[in-house]
Parts: sequence; C-alpha cells; structure tokens
Amino acid sequence: MDRAVSWVTAAEKAFQKFPAPVQSQMRTALEVAAAGQTTDIAKPMKGLGAGVYELRIAYRRNAYRADYAVQIGSDLWVVHAFQKKSTQGIKTPKKEIDLIRSRLKRLQETFG
Repeated sequence: MDRAVSWVTAAEKAFQKFPAPVQSQMRTALEVAAAGQTTDIAKPMKGLGAGVYELRIAYRRNAYRADYAVQIGSDLWVVHAFQKKSTQGIKTPKKEIDLIRSRLKRLQETFG
C-alpha cells in the first residue's frame, strides 16, 4: 500500500532547513508511514481528525516537528514542518496547530 509522499510547498521549504540527520530520520519515518505503518517518532495529533500525525525529533538541544495527513487523496501529505521554539513542555503551540488546521482544510477542499 505504498503511497506517494507529497508536500505543501511551505512545509517542504521549512523542512529543507532542518539539519541533515533530522531530515534523514524524518524521511525514513514518512516512507514507513506511506507504506501504512508508523514509527516511534510519529504521534497522533489530537483534535485534528483521524490520520493526522506529528513526527517529533530532538536533536542537539532543539526540537523539530513535521506534521502529515494520511487520508487526503491518494498521497500522504506533509502539511507543516517547523523547529519548535517553546521550552514549555512538548505541546505543539496553538499558532502551529492553527496553521496545520488551515492547510489540512485547503487540501481537503482540493482533494476531498
């Protein structure tokens, strides 16, 4: 059940700024997800609907995130990637959640 991995342009641009080891680990996790499995760095995103996950990696005292949806069209869509700046807990900041939600909505309207 391998699906193609597609990117929202802004998410891909942000992802390309991540350190190479983070990109490599996340690409592997996305390939696993495209094959219908999940890795231990993928966590379901609560409140954004079924099939929306966040990849979480800590690297050199920084936290990196990439969010993807498995149920839009025939591809797996990476909708957001960011370096988490907040030092307060592991919660994804509200402004990031809002951005993910708006990008998901646009994709669902396009491919829904």
